[in-house]
Amino acid sequence: MTTILFAVLLGLAAGVIAGLFGVGGGILFVPTLVALHRSQLHAEATSLAAILPTVAAGTWRQTRYGNVRFRAALALGLASIAGVEGGVQLATTLPEVWLRRLFAILVLAVATNIAWRNRRG
Repeated sequence: MTTILFAVLLGLAAGVIAGLFGVGGGILFVPTLVALHRSQLHAEATSLAAILPTVAAGTWRQTRYGNVRFRAALALGLASIAGVEGGVQLATTLPEVWLRRLFAILVLAVATNIAWRNRRG
């Protein structure tokens, strides 16, 4: 029961972050699921599945404000399908420790980029 409650709270937090910053919440989902003793591969796959309702809700709300560019979204979405398939193939061949390291590098790169852009105002 506590796992389900924790998942609901995590989902709410990720939803708020997604609505506020336009991210899917994977930076929260993946480390939290790994901390809950899920494998890195299972955490990443769960995060990908959990992003679908977030995307639907965010798109619906942002469309109402006129912020969605559907042509660009379609191009990004179609290219992402190929990218995800390639990423899944690669993720299933890499050792667990390498998946964790690569995810950590991604999080650090995103944080560095945000800090660098914020520094310049």
